[in-house]
Amino acid sequence: MSLSIRLALMFALVSQLLLGGIGVYLYLSLQQEIIWRDDQALKGRLERIHAIIGDSDNLVALGQRPQLYENMLGNRDNLLWVLNEQGQTVIEINPPQLPIPKVAQQNAIKLLNWDDQQPTRLAIQTIEYGSQRVTLIAGKLLLEREQMLAAYILKIGFAVVIGTILAFMLGWLVSFRGLSPIRKLADQATMISVQNLHLRLTNFEQQHELAALTEALNQMLGRLENGFLQLSRFSEDLAHEMRTPLNNLMGQTSLALQQNRSQDEYQNLLFSNQEEYERLARMIDNMLFLARAEQSNASIKPEQIELHDLVAQLCDYFEGMAEERQVTLINQANNQLWAEPDLLRRALANLMANALRYGDKAKPIIISSQQVAGNIELSLTNEGPMIDPNKIEFIFDRFYRCDPSRSQAGDSGGLGLAIVRSIMQLHHGDTQVSSTLQQTCFTLIFPCSQP
Repeated sequence: MSLSIRLALMFALVSQLLLGGIGVYLYLSLQQEIIWRDDQALKGRLERIHAIIGDSDNLVALGQRPQLYENMLGNRDNLLWVLNEQGQTVIEINPPQLPIPKVAQQNAIKLLNWDDQQPTRLAIQTIEYGSQRVTLIAGKLLLEREQMLAAYILKIGFAVVIGTILAFMLGWLVSFRGLSPIRKLADQATMISVQNLHLRLTNFEQQHELAALTEALNQMLGRLENGFLQLSRFSEDLAHEMRTPLNNLMGQTSLALQQNRSQDEYQNLLFSNQEEYERLARMIDNMLFLARAEQSNASIKPEQIELHDLVAQLCDYFEGMAEERQVTLINQANNQLWAEPDLLRRALANLMANALRYGDKAKPIIISSQQVAGNIELSLTNEGPMIDPNKIEFIFDRFYRCDPSRSQAGDSGGLGLAIVRSIMQLHHGDTQVSSTLQQTCFTLIFPCSQP
């Protein structure tokens, strides 16, 4: 069902409820007004009969002149009984031949409904006539009133149905015209494909809701374009990274097969090929880790970790590499945080390996921690070449190297910092980096509470 039809149906439903409510109100108002007028007419009739009886000297003689009362009553729906103390009729105007109502004497006028053979409204009063008590009963048949109200409510129902149909038609017309900007927006969206992700939807400044929707869609298109470009670059970078070790393997193997070699030469070839295989294996393992970490259902099992003990283990692991570069590893981490130990070790190991690989020799590497505004900040600081400010925003991208010429055997293939960022995303944390001429600092920001 189209949105125009849905809006029209809702508009029709609201109109039906509104018109129905107004119809019920008018019906009840008319009913109350008719009842009030009939009651006033019955009271007035009793008062006039009372006056006529009071001016008459002989009640029996008055009963022999029914034309007076028939003219006063005026139609066949009105009734009149004048009863003596024995309950016998002195005066009776009763066209439908209804039985005499059995009522108690009432000094004041009393109104009540009577339904013996036909629904009837009665007004009753007992008066003094000389030494007698006379009961006056005036009545009105309700059949005509009920027929009129039934016809009125039928007309109201008919008006509600017609009004609902008109409301639906007008609602559909209004919604169809009002939703024309959405159809234009849909037409623009159909023009965007993989080949032209740079296109953006036109803003609808005059329609506030559509302006917000268009802005959100344009932002989404921007993210999709960036993601598609990153995917394209990733494919290119992956092909480039894998091509180098494969070319080395094919080239060395082809050269070795051109002529017979000694056992030592074949053994050296196998050692060389082994290094390239390990490089490819590390690259594949890192790519698999990144793919799993970015899945929507990826989860971790955080534990409360003493940072000083964990950093001390890593310092022991990198002690040999640090001694080769005459670097001192300083452990100043003392806080506790919630994290998965293996993932935290991997993130810190990647940062420490980078610091040892690219930092200055004989300069210390400091690992410290502090609590700032509800977060635990774990920092690794080393002295070394300054990172180009224009390249800092890209260093966590896959396969990105600030200086590709400095690629070394055993490195992460440009995926080390990308892994660090993915690990922090799994922990709902963040990564920061700052670099000056004096030092470079990588900071991992963990929330204090358990993820």
